[in-house]
Amino acid sequence: MSAKPKTLQQAIKHYANPDNCLNFIVSRRWPDGVVTCPTCGRDDVRFISTRRMWECKGDHARKQFSCKVGTIFEDSALPLDKWIIAIWMIANCKNGVSSYEIGRALGVTQKSAWFMLHRIRLAMQNRSFLKLGGPDGEVEVDETFVGGAARFMHADKHKRRITETGTKDKTAVMGILERGGEVRAAVVGNRKKHALQTNIRAHVKAGSAIYTDALMSYQGLKQQGFEHQVIDHAERYVDGQVHTNGLENFWSLFKRQLKGTYISVEPFHLFRYLDEQVFRYNFRKLAHDGLRFEHVASHIIGKRLTYAEVTGKVGATCSLPN
Repeated sequence: MSAKPKTLQQAIKHYANPDNCLNFIVSRRWPDGVVTCPTCGRDDVRFISTRRMWECKGDHARKQFSCKVGTIFEDSALPLDKWIIAIWMIANCKNGVSSYEIGRALGVTQKSAWFMLHRIRLAMQNRSFLKLGGPDGEVEVDETFVGGAARFMHADKHKRRITETGTKDKTAVMGILERGGEVRAAVVGNRKKHALQTNIRAHVKAGSAIYTDALMSYQGLKQQGFEHQVIDHAERYVDGQVHTNGLENFWSLFKRQLKGTYISVEPFHLFRYLDEQVFRYNFRKLAHDGLRFEHVASHIIGKRLTYAEVTGKVGATCSLPN
């Protein structure tokens, strides 16, 4: 068996072989090596080599199935080699990769590439139940606003989106970073005390040292069991260990991704792009690109995003993981 690819060039060569694509996805779809029917769960299935599909012996309508069933690839007519390279690119391009670039690289339409990328972002989501911090842990909490600068907007878009000055027409995003650990971030409805502190209690262990800016919404965290310290950005940005520079760095990366690569992101889809950047930030220290790719590929199971959902015809969730 050939070595696992570590670079994009190696991945393109390796997964140009349809059998390598199939074997890789099967190893993720059925990790124990036993292929089971997604409809009835039977394992006495027959492999059809000419079509690279399986046929179930059960008594039900959908007897034949592929390795795409039950994954983000379900109902996609695109071959696995295109999907695999798309996953590799979005998992490893530091500032993201646009649907136009994916479309040109893979020979698909921009619309198909856009839908592919949103489905891959679903596999990049991390919904951990473990809380950050602890008695010896240090956690930074900060929020920012995301929205286009009015001076760069077309007149029609400016009229539709900008109704007041300030932050009213921007979207609030909250981040929680454990120093030396991972970051969690999500779109929030507002910066009021209830919204921010509810998320802090849900994701940070009591007793943790929490560092925030001087926003009034953070007042009262000490009474809830946190070691809360504030840095007033009107006076300074660092006071010993008290700062939010780690999260400021993450916001810089996130906004560079939006402004430099994706250009125009609707608020409805913002949480998907946030999940993408959170993934790359949390796995930035892996030894090589192949490991990031494999991590995404290991989370394609049981996650399906339909075109109706991604276009807003069906509701989608955008809250912090609970």
